[in-house]
This record gives sequence, C-alpha cells and structure tokens, in this order.
Amino acid sequence: MAPKARTYLSKALSIMGEHSLLRHQLDWADVRSKAFSQARGAQKPEDTYGAIGSALQALGDGHSTFWEPEQAKENLGSSAVPLDGLHGRSLKNGLGYISLPGVQGPQKTYEEYVEQGRDAVAKADASGACGWVVDLRSNTGGNMWPMLAAVGPILGDGKVGMFVDADGKKSIWSIKNGAPYADGKSAGWGDTHPIARSTPPVAVLIGKRTASAGEAVVVAFRGRQDTRFFGERTYGVPTGNKAYRLSDGAMLILTEVRDADRTGRTYDAAIPPDEEIVKDPRPVARNRDEVLKAGPRTGCSSKPPANKRDGV
Repeated sequence: MAPKARTYLSKALSIMGEHSLLRHQLDWADVRSKAFSQARGAQKPEDTYGAIGSALQALGDGHSTFWEPEQAKENLGSSAVPLDGLHGRSLKNGLGYISLPGVQGPQKTYEEYVEQGRDAVAKADASGACGWVVDLRSNTGGNMWPMLAAVGPILGDGKVGMFVDADGKKSIWSIKNGAPYADGKSAGWGDTHPIARSTPPVAVLIGKRTASAGEAVVVAFRGRQDTRFFGERTYGVPTGNKAYRLSDGAMLILTEVRDADRTGRTYDAAIPPDEEIVKDPRPVARNRDEVLKAGPRTGCSSKPPANKRDGV
C-alpha cells in the first residue's frame, strides 16, 4: 500500500476502535488484519473505501455507515429539505395531532423544522387539547434535537432519556420550558409556549419506518405517564451516531451509544408497541388508517381546562 492510503485506512480503523459502541466485543487485531488485506495495493484513500465499509459491517451494530466525499456533500449541503410531513391539527374528542417526520440537513433546515413544528403544536392546541396523538410512523431519523424541540411541550419538563456508551457513561436528555437540553446544556433552541394541559395523555404511533433519531423520540416518550404506543415495531436502530470527517471529505458515521429511556432501560433493537396494529394489505383498505383510529383511545376528557396556558 502507498503511505497515503495506509495512513487513511489506519485513521478510519483507529476511530472505530476507540469509539464504536461494540468495541469491547470485537477482536480488533482481526478486524484490522482483514481490512488491510482487503485494501492490499491501495494507492489512494478512495482505494480503501471498500475495506472501510467491510470493517463497519464487522462492527455488527447495524447503524454505522460510510459516506464518500460526494455523498457527504450531498447529504449535508442541501437546504431544499421538504417539511410537508410536519403538521398538526385537531382531532375529534378534543385531541391534538402532530405528525413528526425525520430531518437531516444544515442548521437552516433545523431552524425551519423547529419553527414549523412548534407552530403545528400550537395550531393543534388552539382549542385546548385534552390529549395528544404523536405520529412518528414516517420518522426515518436524522437529528433528534429539532424533533425534541418541536414536541418538548407534549413530553413535559424533566428528564426524558439518555445516551449510554460502551463503558456505561450516560448523557442525559431533558426538557425545560419545552426546549431540549443535553446534560443540562441547551441543545440550541429557546423556550416555547406551553400546551393547554401540562401532563396530557399521549398516544404515540410507530411503525417499521420509525428509525434512528425517530426511535430516540419514541424512547423519550417511554416511561412517561399516561402514554401508550400503537402500530408496529420500529425499524430497530435506537442508537446514536457521531460523524467523523476524513482527510478527503468522506465521512465515517459511527454508532457510539445506545438510547435509554427516563427509567434507565436501554434499547438496541426494534421497539414494540403496546397495541400492535398491522396495516391491512387489501386494496379496499388502502385509505384506512387503523393505527390513527386507535390513537384516540387515550381516555381524556374533551373539556378544556379553565386556563389553557397554565393547565389548571
């Protein structure tokens, strides 16, 4: 191998060995040996991409990935991210509904997402919602913090979850005045208006497409009082990633932590619902949403509180 290629591959493998969630479960000498064998004769960094991909697969977390330079530029540089799936409305029986899709992009996109999400919550709460349906079925992941900033008022203030690394170190997620905090530090968004009722019952809708950061939002609702989950099992990667930019602009997206709920329970596989509702595959049922129909079984009263902003 040319020195430049060897240095590049060594750097990528060192990052994996130092930070991977499952690093204590692997034979790193074997991982490195196989990677260098696969990259034998490599002259340029790009000649080692295949070996890096194989090493990531060997980690076994099912979530780590590798972006080549052009892919990294495309994934992080575009601001034209559609937010059509982010909306709120009032349902029958005095319930509020918020659909929360995934989001990935530059800071501007996150700011637009939070603003639109908070507006959607306020719109759905205009009549003083007695309970909520939070729809995460189209949330394929991205950045969890804008998502928590949007639904923070529904989650309620206090600890809502945490990351746990390979050594058991915890990083706490919390909500304060409707805004998310990481280990007591603001995640980047200020306070927002509270909803009508401070601790309303919530139905969370989940499915096979609910993944990664979307699953982190699911975990944030786990352990919350008066909260139930409807639909199908999530995708199965409730873990947190960190991006490392390599010398040629490529990015190593490495899984480093598991998600854990407010009780301390960790997750590393698909999260099941409390009530499983599988989509009817027949054409006649194409426009039916049985999962959404199940959501209003929250048992709340449709009568709004006397002071909808104070929740009393």
